[in-house]
Amino acid sequence: MATGEQILIVENDPDIADLIGRQSLKPLGYHVTVVSDAGSAIKFAVQTPPDLILANLNLPGLSGKDMLAAFSSRNVKSPVIVIAEKGQEHDAIQSFRLGAMDVIFWPLRDAEVVSIVERALRQTQETRERQKLDRQLKATNEELQRRLRDMTTILSIAKAVTSVADQRVLFDRILESALQLGEADICWLMLREDKGNIFLLRAHRNLPEAWSKKMNQQVDDGISSLVSLSGESLFMNGAPLQKFKIAALGRSVGVIPIKIKTEVIGLLLVVRKSDREFTRDSQTMLEAMADYASISMVNARLFRALEQTAETARAGEKHRYASLESLRTAIQNEVQAAIYPLNLVLTEMPGALTPEQKKALASVQTALQRLGRSSEKTVVPQK
Repeated sequence: MATGEQILIVENDPDIADLIGRQSLKPLGYHVTVVSDAGSAIKFAVQTPPDLILANLNLPGLSGKDMLAAFSSRNVKSPVIVIAEKGQEHDAIQSFRLGAMDVIFWPLRDAEVVSIVERALRQTQETRERQKLDRQLKATNEELQRRLRDMTTILSIAKAVTSVADQRVLFDRILESALQLGEADICWLMLREDKGNIFLLRAHRNLPEAWSKKMNQQVDDGISSLVSLSGESLFMNGAPLQKFKIAALGRSVGVIPIKIKTEVIGLLLVVRKSDREFTRDSQTMLEAMADYASISMVNARLFRALEQTAETARAGEKHRYASLESLRTAIQNEVQAAIYPLNLVLTEMPGALTPEQKKALASVQTALQRLGRSSEKTVVPQK
């Protein structure tokens, strides 16, 4: 059953046009338009492409073959069935080479005309369905490829967070990935000062000179301050963006907070020059990038804290080494100071001492000598 397809009949014989159009096709629900020459057919097909064209090869002026060549040059995609007479088989073959889909050799019965038309429309519909499926498949494949690229980018940043020690290098990777994930033209990163609530430009990609020269300074774009206060991502495009200074850079903007829990410590900004809204997938990917930037900053803070702790520990060790060295020297000095008078007593004035006294002094002398030797053997760790 016909569903209102548009059919163009190009026929200069009114009897044939009436038989095919009014008697055979219109009663079945087809919308039929009849023209009598190739020029009118070409104009109609270009302006309002029909679902099917039936054209006589023997037209006055431009022939049916000339018309087929014109259709091809003007990119008319409507399928064409040519009407030929018995004995025009050679011309029919040439028409196939010029793009004709089928041929009707006149005269022909009504039922045969309808059968050929229905077969042609069915084949056309099937071709269109296949083309539609091909386009859908291609679009799906491109989307999957894009998602794969995005996930690969996210994974590479995840690895960089733990493997790249230089935070500047990490920021460069984050910005490069943000350009890709956000399909953006410009992006930059602002970090909050350790003291105060001021955000300074720390890294960028493709900022114009008037903006990029503010490196390590506060950048007034008119929109990032809103995100620093709310802690929520903001994506804008089109007319609403025009009242902000950032509109001088592009027509679509995303500002994503970099947070530690609920505290905003930085901002990731991406700009598209075209007025093209950020999809939900793009927003999710960019927010993931901001999360990795947050992790990198936490890691950097921990690393600096560990370095400070290690430095303090090294300073304490140096102090302990110095104290131990000083103690050893003091002990040796005191031992030497005590041994000297004892030696004098034991060697210079033996008559004044009883045997017990001599024995006691000798014991003290021996003990002091042992203490001196022990202090000399004490190993002080090297710095």
